[in-house]
Amino acid sequence: MHDNDQATAFPGMGPVPFQDVAEFMVAHPIARELVAIADEVLGYDLVARYRDSSADYSEAGQVAYLVNCLASARWAQQELGVRPRLLAGASFGGRAAAIHSGALDVADGVWLTARLARLETEYFAEHHSDVVTLSFARTPRAELDRVLTELADWHEISCYIDDDFYMVSVRRDRLDWLRRRLRSAGGLPLYDTSPPMHVSLFGELRDRAAAEVFESVTFRDPVLPVVADQDGSLRTTAEGVRDMVLDGLVLPVRWPDVVRSLREQGITQLCVAGPDALFGRVACTRRAFEVLSASPRLAMHSFRQQAS
Repeated sequence: MHDNDQATAFPGMGPVPFQDVAEFMVAHPIARELVAIADEVLGYDLVARYRDSSADYSEAGQVAYLVNCLASARWAQQELGVRPRLLAGASFGGRAAAIHSGALDVADGVWLTARLARLETEYFAEHHSDVVTLSFARTPRAELDRVLTELADWHEISCYIDDDFYMVSVRRDRLDWLRRRLRSAGGLPLYDTSPPMHVSLFGELRDRAAAEVFESVTFRDPVLPVVADQDGSLRTTAEGVRDMVLDGLVLPVRWPDVVRSLREQGITQLCVAGPDALFGRVACTRRAFEVLSASPRLAMHSFRQQAS
């Protein structure tokens, strides 16, 4: 039996409008400290570059998301008394988990995120431009299996989010068919992501990332264990955390496995740190835990109240 039943989870990245987090990044002391580190590492003004970015997953957008997640977690510890015993990160959130665990310095994590964004842009300009990842809800696994059998073309499940919520990667010319077929089965297609994510075809990208990016940063054994989003295993070594982040390029996210692992470890309260529209809200998370939200919006609301 553990006295501490809390864990912190960092959500996967989704589109975040600049105005939703701008005030937090420029006004809140916790966020400003991290933004200053990012500015120094990047050699440019992160907030200004993020403001001027047009793509949802631009380099500045990715670093900004990382900073907002880390700042939200620090705010939760400082203001909400969150003292996690375990950490988890879904998809992109694994990078924030690696940093918050102590396995990776903030500066190295910012550099890694920016360099990976550039490498991915380079890679997908030349490879797999015909692959796209579609997210959808209200589709139980048995029904999804029937749909994918009918698809009769290459596909991979990239994210297992809940019992009826998935992300599937397909060829772009099959995307419209898949949307229509899911709707006919009662499913709810949401958004498609390009470049795609978590696909085994990207082995060359993983190899290049390992050699060109990960070799240049130092991972240490984490102070807090991290639950890997690929299989729910506990990562307690530098190599384990490093491989978790790197393997996210080619292995699917299995969020129900993370939930199950946290429950088996005695976690009952989960703090979701960062701008989250998904992982802290799906049914499997809500059934398993008391979910505590720690978002830039809530942190700024609290900050304004204290200042008034």
